[in-house]
Amino acid sequence: MKLSIVIPVYNVGKTLERCVQSVLNQKFRDYQIILVDDGSTDNSGEICEQLLRQDQRIQVIHQKNAGLSAARNAGIKKAKGEYITFIDSDDYIGNDTLKPLMDLLTIHHDYDILEYSVYEHFGRPKHMKALRLDNREYADMREYWYETRAYKHSYACNKIYRRKLFDGVLFPVGKTFEDVYTLPQLLERCQTVATTGEGYYYYCYNTKGITVNADGKDLGNLLQAHLDILNGDSMLTPVSYEYYGHILNIALDTAEATGSMPSLPSPEAVCRQLGNEKMPLKVRLMKLIGMKNLCRLNKIVHTLYRRSR
Repeated sequence: MKLSIVIPVYNVGKTLERCVQSVLNQKFRDYQIILVDDGSTDNSGEICEQLLRQDQRIQVIHQKNAGLSAARNAGIKKAKGEYITFIDSDDYIGNDTLKPLMDLLTIHHDYDILEYSVYEHFGRPKHMKALRLDNREYADMREYWYETRAYKHSYACNKIYRRKLFDGVLFPVGKTFEDVYTLPQLLERCQTVATTGEGYYYYCYNTKGITVNADGKDLGNLLQAHLDILNGDSMLTPVSYEYYGHILNIALDTAEATGSMPSLPSPEAVCRQLGNEKMPLKVRLMKLIGMKNLCRLNKIVHTLYRRSR
């Protein structure tokens, strides 16, 4: 079997069939679909069983609710394909997406991860954005992380992985933004990562989704995932100034949501300039007025913005 497709399922009765049909309608056929019903309380479990009876390539796992990471991990353990990919059940993939991707992997046996294009916030007109990736190969994981700004689209779902990468690597149970924790671990095991403009993953806007409803704890999880890179012994360090600015923005949002001031190492200690890269304005401002005052300023700006709307 060439590909295992893991689809976590939790209270998605309105979108689950659309998701699965987007796979069943593909020209590429050599796959298994693993539906992991993570303790749904709506009719999602029943829909899983209906889909199971429609196609022999579909398998269903029913488990007590344990979260997205646990559902993906359960699917990984059942996966038999040479490659594995993930699709969230409120999303779907575009027509004829899998065949060109799998053809690329057949030609390029050295690709450990193949990332394809994604339509972000699909269904929210003013925020929809197509992230169309270039056809590139990366033997240097640091180059991939910074040149493509992979840290901004570290989604588990718009990538096809060599399944063996997950031997000993699982998504962290109990944490949100789990993909930001996991992708760097997988990159440590990669020889070659490629990006392609072939295909599309439709990352649909969901008013009940984790990203939309992230609270202080969730933002803290996201910040910690990036701090693990910033403070750790990683192939991704030293970091770029732009990436440091990205982490600083998350830290400011976390401080506003929790009332606690995060601690970041100085940019001089952990950054290395890439090309003609300039230090972002917020990073320079932090150096000038300090983290505590920057947090206060950020909160004032956000308060004034909300009042003006």
